[in-house]
Amino acid sequence: MLGGELALEIRVLARHGKGVREIAREVGVSRNTVRRYLRDLEAARYRPRPPRPGKLAAFEGYIAERVAAAAPERLEATVLLRELRERGYAGGYSILKAHLALLRPVAMPEPVVRFETAPGEQMQVDWAVIRRGADRLSVFVATLGWSRAAYVEFATDERLETLLTCHEHAFLAFGGVPREVLYDNMRTVVLERDRYGRGQHRFQPGFLDFAGHCGFRPRLCQPYRAQSKGKVERFIRYLRGGFWVPLASRMAVDGVVVDQAAANLAVGRWLREVANARVHATTGEVPTDRLEAERQALGPIPPPYGGQSPRRAAEVPSSPPPPVAGLQHPLALYDALFAAPGMPEATP
Repeated sequence: MLGGELALEIRVLARHGKGVREIAREVGVSRNTVRRYLRDLEAARYRPRPPRPGKLAAFEGYIAERVAAAAPERLEATVLLRELRERGYAGGYSILKAHLALLRPVAMPEPVVRFETAPGEQMQVDWAVIRRGADRLSVFVATLGWSRAAYVEFATDERLETLLTCHEHAFLAFGGVPREVLYDNMRTVVLERDRYGRGQHRFQPGFLDFAGHCGFRPRLCQPYRAQSKGKVERFIRYLRGGFWVPLASRMAVDGVVVDQAAANLAVGRWLREVANARVHATTGEVPTDRLEAERQALGPIPPPYGGQSPRRAAEVPSSPPPPVAGLQHPLALYDALFAAPGMPEATP
């Protein structure tokens, strides 16, 4: 079909007295075409073709259901792409991402403040509450600063004993202990900030003894500055969008609530096959590969910690308390050690 401009040119030439043969020669079309456009004024109007269904059309219903099931949380395009591939989707990532953008408002990205550490230098740790109430579920997340290798463990509480056990499991998973571990204001870690001067804090005695037993130095990030431990904060967002929301929403369709055991079983596989096996956006390398190099700079894995917190001892008054292994020095000595000069507060 001719465009409107060319059809108009045919009619203008005809009005100037030119014949069909001459017009056809001048505009480069057949004489029959010239006659048709001179005879039918509607012929030059554009009639759009009906749109052909795209590769994503057959899956739009499934996508809408998954997005609705995950609300108010958001499903990442990479997660949906894996699910759609299993269902026969042959399209690309960009089409899917553009379609998802139409289903949800665009969020303004937060400013990113990054700082890098040497291999074996730092691990960042944080808790995230996944579910509150009677079936509470929290998640412990540890990320090595250099390799970006991550360890995740779901728990039903955030008590000191649970925190220490998760640390031991993380050290085993990483194959060693870093020189320092960065925290926020966990009550199981610090009792009073700046107790002995700026950046010199009064740590929780049981936790401090555990740190001495394992051979790492605890550090605190700046208050109200989550970016100070941005590596673990960003991984928690990635964990929610890339693992928890897809898992919980998928199970919710069948009326199943994900418990601690199921979450830990699933997240172990996700860490191996997805999170620690992907090319990291910042380093441009696979965390598992970088961990092999960073492991050489980590300290040795300590023997199991035998210390016990006062809270746990108070829960079993009927039996004699076991000896508190690891508390080999008065607590005042540990307070004085971490109150000494040269212990500055962590900065972003």
